[in-house]
Amino acid sequence: MSTPAAEAFKAPRWERRKDSRPAELLQAALDLFVERGFAATRLDDVAKRAGVSKGTLYLYFSSKEDIFKASVRETIVPMIEAFGETVNQSDLPADKLLRAFFMEWWNSFGATKLSGLVKLIMAEANNFPEMARFFNDEVIALNLRVLIDIADKGVAEGRFRKVDTEAHSHLWMAPLVMRAIWSQSVGNVCTSMYMVSAEEMIDLHVDQILRSLRP
Repeated sequence: MSTPAAEAFKAPRWERRKDSRPAELLQAALDLFVERGFAATRLDDVAKRAGVSKGTLYLYFSSKEDIFKASVRETIVPMIEAFGETVNQSDLPADKLLRAFFMEWWNSFGATKLSGLVKLIMAEANNFPEMARFFNDEVIALNLRVLIDIADKGVAEGRFRKVDTEAHSHLWMAPLVMRAIWSQSVGNVCTSMYMVSAEEMIDLHVDQILRSLRP
């Protein structure tokens, strides 16, 4: 437990190790992107949120686009890569992997502020097409690849019938992505007693997918 004496000996923010600053800047940028969107986020605000000068920010990142890409690469991409490694190394049957994938996706991404980046891309893609293409190539495509690998594993095991797994992967992800966007937008201001929990929705969704994939 922190004590007043311990607090007194903490180094001022500007005396922290330099190698901690990029992570703090990325966290500040991520928070602001989710709160305000890409266009409305200023580098001045990122630096202020991180407790550094704008000049210090430019020591690590050359532009707002640069810090956005770094935020995605340091948060979402490693998470999806870990999903992929789990699939490749797991001895679980594909049907159990499929359910585990969706639950892990929701708990690690959909139910967190990271899902606000999906809302950001959807809202600002036309104004910032390069950012949208980046997100599509490095996040969406990678995520779908993991899902496709699970489905292909199920086909190879004989648990799933042979289908166009690439086409189906878009259909399978759409309800969860929509739920994540909802939670970051309408869900913040409108509640409904009839809205099922995310966990219940995922269970229903996976059951439907598995029924459709029966050999």
